[in-house]
This record gives sequence, C-alpha cells and structure tokens, in this order.
Amino acid sequence: MEDIKIDISKYQNSMSKSNQIARLVWSIVWLLLARPLPRSVGNAWKIFLLNLFGAKVHKTAVVYSSVRIYQPWNLEMHEYSCLAPEVDCYNVGKVIIGAHTTVSQKSYLCAASHNIQSIRHELISAPIVIGKQAWIGADVFIGMGVNIGEGAVVGARAAVFKNVDSWHIVGGNPSKFIKMREVQDV
Repeated sequence: MEDIKIDISKYQNSMSKSNQIARLVWSIVWLLLARPLPRSVGNAWKIFLLNLFGAKVHKTAVVYSSVRIYQPWNLEMHEYSCLAPEVDCYNVGKVIIGAHTTVSQKSYLCAASHNIQSIRHELISAPIVIGKQAWIGADVFIGMGVNIGEGAVVGARAAVFKNVDSWHIVGGNPSKFIKMREVQDV
C-alpha cells in the first residue's frame, strides 16, 4: 500500500451558507417553540413548524418534542407515522417514513457519511426509506441508502447497513434475518 494519508485539513463543507443559516434558524425555532412542550401537547404545532420549514408531515403523524431533526426540508412522514422520544434524524439526505410506521425511542437515522475512498473525506448522502407498517425498535441505527420494506421489523439495538425486505424481522449488529413477520387479527 502506498503512503497515502487522509488529510482532513482539506475537508470542505459542501453545505451552502444559506443551508447552514437555515439549519441554525431551524435549531433555534425547535429548541424554543417545540422542545419545551410536554409529550401529550402540541403535536399539531410541531407538525406546523416542521412543514413551515419544508417537511412533508401528515397531520396524523406524531413527532415527540425530544426528537432531533437536522434538515426538516428532507423529512417526509405519512399518516400515523411516529418519531418517538430522542430519535436522532440526521437527514442530510431524504428520510421518508411510511404510513402506520413507528421509529422507536433513541433510534438514529443516518442519511449521510463521508467518502472513505477520498483523501478529502467529503460528505456523502443517500436517502433512507422506511416502508408502511414497519416498526423500528428502540436504539436502532439505520445507515444511509437503506430501504426498510413494508411491514418489516428491526429489533432493538440493531445496526442496519443493507436493505430489509418486506415483512422480514431482523436484528443484531450487523442486522440479520430472524424470521418472517406474520400479522394476525386477534
């Protein structure tokens, strides 16, 4: 192997100044106008704030006050979807959450990384798409470019780096197939 060195001093933030200012304003607005609200109050207000900043959040979606959303303009949430307490949505790339889907507490949706092949270590991103009727368990990591299929379940504390097929249950680090999900009307 050659004597190649990663030179972080050559890193250049690819985010425009207007993007950085918008994220600053967003952070202040969420901190002052959403985070202080108790869990059971103000969901319509939080959805209004998100949509005001370019998100596409359905009126029946639930977003807890402790959620961290990096760029609301890259968030799409369908009917009855939920971002539970302390979810960290690092959505440099688009994050789409399907209808009747829950992302449980303390999960991390990471739609960006750095180009490990480049000496400059540039920021790269790819969308995360979580299909309808899926359940993301507590403290799950989902990496950039991952698609979680319809009805899939990701077990607590799993780390997902590859797509999960519809109606599959996965768990572990890295996540692996456990079994098929069979839903019954009990």
